[in-house]
Amino acid sequence: MEYAQFKIGASFKTATGTWRCTDVGTRTIAAIHIAYADGSPVCADSSWFNGPPYAVVEEVFDAYDFGGCYTMDDPEPF
Repeated sequence: MEYAQFKIGASFKTATGTWRCTDVGTRTIAAIHIAYADGSPVCADSSWFNGPPYAVVEEVFDAYDFGGCYTMDDPEPF
């Protein structure tokens, strides 16, 4: 993905599963992990994904990570 494709509230995929973008910074984005690669949710209580603040950890992605991120419309890259 390119930096401009990240939008707050939009989901994207990585090799580890599905993530939801929670913040777009100047050169980084923050996201929460919402589902594993097999599709199972990270947490059984979906209220943990409501925020901010979030009950799950927000991870930071930078320019080195963007190449491993894919839009939800991309064919399965893995």
